Amino acid sequence: MNADEKLARLRAKYRDAKGGDAFNPESQRVAASLFSSSEQRKFPFAGIPTLLDAPYRPQASEPDDFVDLDIALVGLPMDLGVTNRSGARFGPRAVRALERIGPYNHALKCLPMSERRVADVGDVPFRSRYSLEQSIEDIEAFYTRIAGAGVRPVSIGGDHSITYPIMTALGRHRPLGMVHVDAHCDTGGEFEGAKFHHGGPFRHAVLDGVLDPERSVQIGIRGPTEFLWDFSYDAGMTVIHAEEFQSMGVEAVIAKALDVVGDGPVYVTIDVDGIDPAFAPGTGTPEVGGLTPREVQALLRGLKGLDVVGGDVVEVAPQYDATTNTVQVGAQMLFEVLCLVALSRF
Repeated sequence: MNADEKLARLRAKYRDAKGGDAFNPESQRVAASLFSSSEQRKFPFAGIPTLLDAPYRPQASEPDDFVDLDIALVGLPMDLGVTNRSGARFGPRAVRALERIGPYNHALKCLPMSERRVADVGDVPFRSRYSLEQSIEDIEAFYTRIAGAGVRPVSIGGDHSITYPIMTALGRHRPLGMVHVDAHCDTGGEFEGAKFHHGGPFRHAVLDGVLDPERSVQIGIRGPTEFLWDFSYDAGMTVIHAEEFQSMGVEAVIAKALDVVGDGPVYVTIDVDGIDPAFAPGTGTPEVGGLTPREVQALLRGLKGLDVVGGDVVEVAPQYDATTNTVQVGAQMLFEVLCLVALSRF
């Protein structure tokens, strides 16, 4: 085909085509879910903001009403467990307000809102803004109901203490494996009379028998608190420091993670401080020398095929986020986790 013939073909096919007209089957599948006509779709800046633009179904959190969902998007506006800068309680609201995340993941060929029944079910109903212990109980009770309905949760925190009661609910009958991206191992003990805090959720989960340390990999670890993480090594967790990630490369880290977690249920948890503060400054305990958002995306996409039963993104503190970078990064990682859950075995 010469240049004139090619131009004639393109003119015939595209000159009168509208923005929503698609021609290959995958593009048609995506366009059909987004466009109400060949050129009309929802304004990304209009309507009531929800997590990842999912339908808003707060009534789904009422007793016995989770049963018509596959995946529940949940906000946890609680940061009573922080050890440095507070503010992650505003993470769910900031992520809800962000537009243009998803709805299609081209790398995974995943359109989660069309492939699964997904809804933003609102926030965990906390009884107290003051008591971390009560908040831990409230989270466990809420997620026990989600798990009991056969629904898989994808959550936005909040500080990292939220993950312990979530794991308690999801791993009650079979211990979970874990893929954990963070600057810190979060396997510390009691500090200053406080058993619960964001530096120790995975110690509690292992000791409670709901997290299998031999099937747990912690990625991106760095900073001055290495001396606090003896439990990770003693329990048999696989720890990949940020500098090791760089020397190994993404593909080798993916292969190692897949080998560690193996078969069985897996939980994916992303602390945004695992990402370098050049990209995600809006967090409570930033550590220089972290991963890039693209590296974390590649890592998560490499987990396709695992039985991901839930996941979360935590420690987004928008008041330290002058450019909204951290919210953008956190929301994108939440979408990546959602896609992994949507592609898992139900």
